[in-house]
Amino acid sequence: RIMDTSLLNATPKQSNMKKYGLAASVAVNCALVAGVAYMSFSQPEQIGAGTVARTGATMVNSAVRGVQAVAGKKVSMEQGRAILSHSPKANLLVKTGAITNKLVKSGMSIPEIAQQVTCQQIGGAACQEWYGPDRALWLGPFSEGSVPSYLTGEFPGDYGWDTQGLSADPNTFAAYRETEVIHARWAMLGTLGCVTPELLAKYSGVPIAEPVWFKAGSQIFAEGGLDYLGNPSLVHAQSILAILACQVILMGGAEAYRVNGGPAGEGLDAINPGGAFDPLGLADDPDTFAELKVKEIKNGRLAMFSMLGFYVQAIATGKGPVENWAEHIADPAGVNGLTNGIATKFTP
Repeated sequence: RIMDTSLLNATPKQSNMKKYGLAASVAVNCALVAGVAYMSFSQPEQIGAGTVARTGATMVNSAVRGVQAVAGKKVSMEQGRAILSHSPKANLLVKTGAITNKLVKSGMSIPEIAQQVTCQQIGGAACQEWYGPDRALWLGPFSEGSVPSYLTGEFPGDYGWDTQGLSADPNTFAAYRETEVIHARWAMLGTLGCVTPELLAKYSGVPIAEPVWFKAGSQIFAEGGLDYLGNPSLVHAQSILAILACQVILMGGAEAYRVNGGPAGEGLDAINPGGAFDPLGLADDPDTFAELKVKEIKNGRLAMFSMLGFYVQAIATGKGPVENWAEHIADPAGVNGLTNGIATKFTP
């Protein structure tokens, strides 16, 4: 009798610990989302309608501004010869100027010429489909007149859509572009991490104590702690403070190296550093690299929407994405966003 009574008394206590842990996990995630939203909408620069000069300017805008800066200046023949005499690539400059004059006389504008030059550097085949003036646009054949002038098709994933003018300022555009790529990569990792434990537990019989992604973290407050993939020999986490310290050190260090450089090299591109970060040499071929960047941002955007869906589904149904998917497949008409999206069924 004593043993039975102790077991009955232990169950609510453990359940309460899980509830407190889950509530703390939800609170931390909400605070994180709020912080990201605050940082996104509290830019010190005001977003304007035009573009301004910036350090590390893009190839297209830099070329356009460079040509426009000297377009209105009159240079005598003697001055031109003096400039060429001091240039190590005088012949190349003369040929480039002659070609540019011919293109302008044929009806091409300076931005169009700059775009074509950029396409040659990116890769001809990739440029025609995903980059440059002939790329696919967000309204398809109805996009004429709706694409801002500062969206030239130079970067991957540029479909000419910016109705709010968020990318009009080049500095803001560069910051948003980097933020989008980094969040896209985290989202792709996050969606994989959310569905994998649930898939393994549901269809492969892997003994995972709590496979649902938004409840898994609360296991660390349980008596036995949290076992990665249900195996204590992999990761047996029992201290939330230790996990927090490891995340701050490892993730903070990785971000610091990415932005400021470190053992892997200095002055690397903050988005695509290459070198030691590309051991398979996927970026060696320019055409392949240009295509992979488009695939990355497209899949990353899909993953960010998926993570938003995971959050909404968790609040509305109290279940994981795999279970939601299985129930919808079994009864599409009875289990969908219209039938389950009204009142929350979330319970810690």
